[in-house]
Amino acid sequence: MGDYQHHWKDGTPVHLPLGKIVCVGRNYAEHARELNNPVPDEPLLFIKPATAAVHITRPLNCPKDLGAVHFETELAVLIGRPLTHASASEVENAILGYGLALDLTLRDVQSQLKQKGHPWERAKAFDGSCPLSPFVAADKLTKGNLHFTLDIDGQRQQTGETRDMLNPVVPLIAHMSTQFTLLPGDVVLTGTPKGVGPLSTGQTLSLELEDVLFVETTVV
Repeated sequence: MGDYQHHWKDGTPVHLPLGKIVCVGRNYAEHARELNNPVPDEPLLFIKPATAAVHITRPLNCPKDLGAVHFETELAVLIGRPLTHASASEVENAILGYGLALDLTLRDVQSQLKQKGHPWERAKAFDGSCPLSPFVAADKLTKGNLHFTLDIDGQRQQTGETRDMLNPVVPLIAHMSTQFTLLPGDVVLTGTPKGVGPLSTGQTLSLELEDVLFVETTVV
């Protein structure tokens, strides 16, 4: 914990600090429905601190005695330039790379917080709650629809297509920049598709982005 550093796919470090991880909830309609949540009228934003980030290739240590820990696989976007009230073109020029992330969620804790109308941080922002993959340079991926998957113990669990997002990547980041200034090294998580569920000790998780990034981790 605390030694996280952004890396490129080839293992070289990205010489940028991680300040914050800005996330969006319910950005895929089918995921909102699977948890019986309404689809929000505008992006539902929350933040994970830098201490949430860990390298996804290391074994996942889940909190104990706090109920179910759910996986949520998401496309992660690495920001390379400051963004404040940014235009679409400014956002496009600021996207340095793409990767994959797990938005680990204490689902029982979150349900209790939601019932009380309280913020979600206890369920979403704990240490290690954001395993991050290495990043692929943005110019190595074709613009348009991006496809990513999660397999658990060899079985397909989640499939994401960015074309299914309620708030597509560029407009989403532009909107985020009207609420919080994004800085070089910040990461944006873009929401999870349907298929989330609890993690269990001993599981192997395999995540793939297009045909350019593959990472694997285990639950301990």
